[in-house]
Amino acid sequence: MLNKQGFDLWADGYDKTVQISEENNQYPFAGYRLILNTIFNKVMERDAARVLDIGFGTGVLTSKLYENGHLINGVDFSTRMIELAREKMPMANLVEGDIADGLPEELKIADGLPEELKIAGYDFIISTYALHHLTDEAKVEFIKELLPLLAEDGEILIGDIAFRTRQELEACRTNSLEFWDHDEFYFVFEELESMLSGICYCKYEAISHCGGVIELTQK
Repeated sequence: MLNKQGFDLWADGYDKTVQISEENNQYPFAGYRLILNTIFNKVMERDAARVLDIGFGTGVLTSKLYENGHLINGVDFSTRMIELAREKMPMANLVEGDIADGLPEELKIADGLPEELKIAGYDFIISTYALHHLTDEAKVEFIKELLPLLAEDGEILIGDIAFRTRQELEACRTNSLEFWDHDEFYFVFEELESMLSGICYCKYEAISHCGGVIELTQK
C-alpha cells in the first residue's frame, strides 16, 4: 500500500496509470470513467449542491463539479495531489488530512466552525477509490461519522473497487493475481450492507468486473 509520500511521488503520473488500467479493462481501474460519470450525473441532478469529497486526489471528478457551480469541500492526505487539485479549483475548501484518523474538524458541521462553513448539511458526500485503504470495520465507523453530516435528503456516493459478493472478489483476485494489492480492503456490498443494517439504506450498482457505485442514505 502506498503511504503519503508514495502518493506524493505518484501524483503527477496517477491519472495516466489509471487510464492504462481502464483502457485495458483490467483490475483495479476497469470502469473508472463510468464510475466517476455515474457519480457526476447524480450530483448534477441538483443545482449548487454542497459536496464533500473524501480523497479527491488530483480533482478529476470534483473539478468538473466545481466548474458546474457546485460547492466543493474535500480532504486528501497527499500534499502534491492537493496542489494539483487546487490549480483546478482555486476557491474550493481543500483540507489535508488522513481519513484513517477520521474526518478533519474543519470539514464537520458544528456551531464552532467559521461562518462560511456553517451549512445545513452536505447534499452529497462522495468518495472515489479512497476508502479501500481502510479496513472493513474502519469503513463502517467512518461511514457512521459521515451520515450525520448529510442534509435531510443527502446521499453518500462511493465509487471504488467493489464486488457484490465475496465470491466475485475471490474470482477477480484469482484472475488478477499478478497485480493484486494484498494491502487493500475492497468493498463486498453484501457484507457492508449487513454491517450497516438498521443504520442506513444501501444500494449497489456494478459498473465493471471489479468496480461499482455504492449509494447510502439515512433512514
